[in-house]
Amino acid sequence: MTRPMSEAEYLARMVPPSVRGVDRRTLLRGALGVGALLGAGGLAACGSGDPGTSGVPTGAVTGTVTVGSNASDAVPKAAVKAYMDAFSKANPGTSVKINTVDHNTFQENINNYLQGSPDDVFTWFAGYRMQFFAEKGLVGDVSDVWAKITGMSDALKKASTGADGKQYFVPITNYPWAVFYRKSLWEQRGYEVPKTLDELKTLGAKMQKDGIAPIAFGDKDGWPAMGTFDQLNLRVNGYDFHVSLMAGKESWTDPKVKKVFDTWAGILPLHQPDSLGRTWQEAAQSLQQKKSGMYVLGSFVAQQFGKDEQDDLDFFTFPEVDSTIGTDAIEAPIDGYMMSARPKNEGAAKKLLQYISQPEAQLLSLKADPSVIATNETADQSGYTALQKKSAEYVKSAKSIAQFMDRDTRPDFASTVMIPAIQDFIKNPKDIDGLCTKIEAQKKSIFAA
Repeated sequence: MTRPMSEAEYLARMVPPSVRGVDRRTLLRGALGVGALLGAGGLAACGSGDPGTSGVPTGAVTGTVTVGSNASDAVPKAAVKAYMDAFSKANPGTSVKINTVDHNTFQENINNYLQGSPDDVFTWFAGYRMQFFAEKGLVGDVSDVWAKITGMSDALKKASTGADGKQYFVPITNYPWAVFYRKSLWEQRGYEVPKTLDELKTLGAKMQKDGIAPIAFGDKDGWPAMGTFDQLNLRVNGYDFHVSLMAGKESWTDPKVKKVFDTWAGILPLHQPDSLGRTWQEAAQSLQQKKSGMYVLGSFVAQQFGKDEQDDLDFFTFPEVDSTIGTDAIEAPIDGYMMSARPKNEGAAKKLLQYISQPEAQLLSLKADPSVIATNETADQSGYTALQKKSAEYVKSAKSIAQFMDRDTRPDFASTVMIPAIQDFIKNPKDIDGLCTKIEAQKKSIFAA
């Protein structure tokens, strides 16, 4: 099956698995109309209220505000419901209708969704992918919401800003990617946190002798392994090269990129085998069950641990590869909400976005999902778990913060090129030259569109 060679072809092919009835990596040949897609169980939207409202209302708002949500797993879904219910309670004349869609389906179908009949507001991420939709005119300007926001850092505002200097995104939570492990297992086995890649390899060999898979690994959904590439690229080449590569400004045939894959190939034997048939949740459960010793993932890994096990979960930064690069660059994706370009209830939508930025809403989210941290600096941290406190300090102390591959680059490049490329690498890590050449050729056609 050929890869899409233009943005138009890409958009036509972005159809969720529930519609096309095939594996998520299989791209549908030809187009499916947006109307047919929405009628076949894709992302639907309905709303009521007075359109055309400008600014954030200072008084009461009325009508229904619709929310498109990718929080389909139980824990984040409960978090969304908690603060949406609180908003409705605080605004008696307004009701919130949450349209929840499977996380991967939501992301795959986001382009068709935004060009069809999107909800008033919807869950999304900071970074390049936010800016991409802003440049396409597919999302609404929420600069007036930001004018009323307090407690957000300049860095968060910058991450919410498009190329035109306007804000299009409101953060609610973020979380670090790191190497997670169970303290009790490590204490029992006498394992020590590795500071360098060589120490990681030595530790991995010891875990294998102990009958434990050193690094839990699941890439059935395509995106989790992107995090490992990101960590390695940040350690091998540094933050500036990483974000430049993601933006299409560097060549994938550069020896620097090949070194990343070479380094990964050297530690790939430490990863759980058969990863392409395993979800991230299943890999996380192997960590929870102490069948694996480590897991390179976001702190949402905690969602697979019981409340009585939360204090046993800890993490460390991905080890140093090059002493001249160090480990002061991390990934800490920012989650939040955007507004559609033409919301049916703009006043209520903006009021909701302002509410989401406040500590009250964010703490309700954290109460339901203790794997993330609030983005509002005035949020009370006294109720944070040990993991949350460490996460907050970890993010605060980082010199440079990346988002994630599928957030720091074009969505079509991430979905149609990097998912299959990384999975091909996992299956055959020996043909790195051929892999990088293929990625570069596809990158040129996509970024030139």
